[in-house]
Amino acid sequence: MTRHTTADGRRCPATSDRQLLSTLIDAMAEPLDDLPLSDHAAATRAMWNEDAPNWVTRGGEHWAMPSPVWGSWDLPEHELKVLPDVAGLDVVDLGCGTGYWCAWLTRLGARPVGIDVSEAQLSTARELQREHGLEFPIVHASAEQVPYPDASFDIAFSEYGAAIWCDPYAWIPEAHRLLRPGGRLIFLCNSPLSVLCAPPSDEPVDTTLVRAQRGMHRIDWPDQEGPDFHLGHGEMLALLSSAGFDVEALHELYAPEGPEDEVRFFVSRGWAQRWPSEEIWVARRRD
Repeated sequence: MTRHTTADGRRCPATSDRQLLSTLIDAMAEPLDDLPLSDHAAATRAMWNEDAPNWVTRGGEHWAMPSPVWGSWDLPEHELKVLPDVAGLDVVDLGCGTGYWCAWLTRLGARPVGIDVSEAQLSTARELQREHGLEFPIVHASAEQVPYPDASFDIAFSEYGAAIWCDPYAWIPEAHRLLRPGGRLIFLCNSPLSVLCAPPSDEPVDTTLVRAQRGMHRIDWPDQEGPDFHLGHGEMLALLSSAGFDVEALHELYAPEGPEDEVRFFVSRGWAQRWPSEEIWVARRRD
């Protein structure tokens, strides 16, 4: 299909493409009981459906923020400068949760679509859409199997979401499929070091390595129903390259000033001021 461009040269779907996407969105708006899920995705769905009420408040707080912040420490986008100009671009948020990144992207002029495997999280997102008067499509699906045609988006995005809850050897090639040539993949995840130092309990990360980096991939925590996924930098670079991406940036995130004993999501501020607890990858799909 042919594609039109905006005044500044950005590509946007041709009219026939937009009609197809609109039809798909309408068909996928309602939660599905028979999603084709891997075992780990099914476990993740059940876990997040149960835990969704605990994320309503945080989701609402982020929706109320006028501009984006990143990660556990709410680092402002205007300081990190990770995003390109997204105005007029089609963005898929893989593992959108309560949808606050989609809300921010909408305010920045993008056309986001939120994908999440948890219908309970999407229910919160819909409530927040109504509360804030913002509309964008949200679709009940796994980020490992997104029901959209090839080359539907300019940016594939994940803040946690798919970046840790999906198998990278499944979701990253899927992101490549969804992107147009030259499109960007942008995702935030835990740093490998924070995972290597995370004990198998609710205790915060320490300064001791508790697991091997070699072979790190799927981690099954004793107190968590669904596994999460983490790769070392070498493995991630190799995967991105083999999937058809060129890495443009790796942003290592540190905690800002504040009480060193404050703990957010298993990492203390003091630890995260010394070592990066999170990181953002930016990669571009090769033509």
